[in-house]
Amino acid sequence: MKKQKVTAKQNNSKSCIVCGLENDFSLFTRFYEIEGKELVALAKGRDEHQGYPGRMHGGLISALLDETIGRAIMIEDPNAWGVTVELNVRFRQPVPLGEELRVVGRIDKLGRKIFSGSGELLLPDGTPAAKATGKYVRLSIDSIVDDADAFAEEWFQEKRDQEPEVV
Repeated sequence: MKKQKVTAKQNNSKSCIVCGLENDFSLFTRFYEIEGKELVALAKGRDEHQGYPGRMHGGLISALLDETIGRAIMIEDPNAWGVTVELNVRFRQPVPLGEELRVVGRIDKLGRKIFSGSGELLLPDGTPAAKATGKYVRLSIDSIVDDADAFAEEWFQEKRDQEPEVV
């Protein structure tokens, strides 16, 4: 799998099931903007993410794809949020637990309020295990949450000594 240059790291939250740093059940996913206006997510499933023995639950695979595609809008507009209207997932291979997974998402069509995107979850050897397409409404955080100040406390930039230069 070809490594790509990281251009920016996106925020993590405290409580999100996909990226929450203070949620014991989170996938602790990290999101990196890369050249070519794509978003790469890195995650590793654990026993609590199991569907069948040793395999990640399909709902969490869908959540990883949904989050990655929906966040891709932030590459163009860091203040925008993608709220899911429709998500279609095609499962191709079992997704093992305990191995680093790579999810790649992008915007395919950008309208004023609605955008569509696609993405794939890749196994460590680069094999696509699942692919998705979705439609999203582009919204500001003020139109999604009631308390923007509380959201600011929830949504924060993780401070790490070394972020990867390539993913």
